[in-house]
Amino acid sequence: MTTWLHNLRLGVNIDHVATIRNARGEAYPDPARAAEVAMMAGADGITAHLREDRRHISDADIESLVALTRQRGRPLNLEMAVTQEMEAIALAHRPHAACLVPERREEVTTEGGLDVAGQHNRIAPVVASLREAGIRVSLFIEADPAQIAAAHAVNAHVIELHTGAYCMAVRERRADAGDLYRTLCEGARMAAGLGLEVHAGHGIDYETVAAVAAIPEVAELNIGHFLIGEAIFTGLEPAIRRMRLLMDAARATPAREAAA
Repeated sequence: MTTWLHNLRLGVNIDHVATIRNARGEAYPDPARAAEVAMMAGADGITAHLREDRRHISDADIESLVALTRQRGRPLNLEMAVTQEMEAIALAHRPHAACLVPERREEVTTEGGLDVAGQHNRIAPVVASLREAGIRVSLFIEADPAQIAAAHAVNAHVIELHTGAYCMAVRERRADAGDLYRTLCEGARMAAGLGLEVHAGHGIDYETVAAVAAIPEVAELNIGHFLIGEAIFTGLEPAIRRMRLLMDAARATPAREAAA
């Protein structure tokens, strides 16, 4: 798939449109409609996490999103746990990309990165299976040299750096925000040096997007919860367009000078 629109790509996660829908057990709001709006507003692709407990995105949503993104010539990034069930679903639908993430039923959202170094023998066969099916494989990890090296060792195409700790530190005005940012920069540089494509995501908002977008090795940002929340006040299209503008402006900022 070669129809990406921007140098720094934006993947919009539409999970929490489904969260709102499921709160009432209704058929609306429809995540596929949100995906349509997102793509019109400047999203280069759509991300959706099919959780084991189906708390938001459903199997039917994945079917709709696969069909829609193929029709529009945009990538679908399926976030998934490293389980046989999710592997089978990915192989059945063959999305453009699959991002392997840690998942615990009791967590509110994904907490921390996947332990690739400690679960090599579990993760490597799934990566190989997805790659053989033509699916681009990403691993959601911390910017830790051991995890980055492990991602390379299991033959992933992409890593997605977990930006949640940095974003939270910025919002809380903590003194360690700068150190966390430098760790992200160093991790991105290491990964790119190993030939991995670098993405970033989790917790990014209008305040933090510029610094993350300014990291030159980062090729894609995946943003969801903040955009869906902001859409309540401004509408989804304006929220995404503003994020897109902030991302594009950040690419003109000297890299690594945008730390909080």
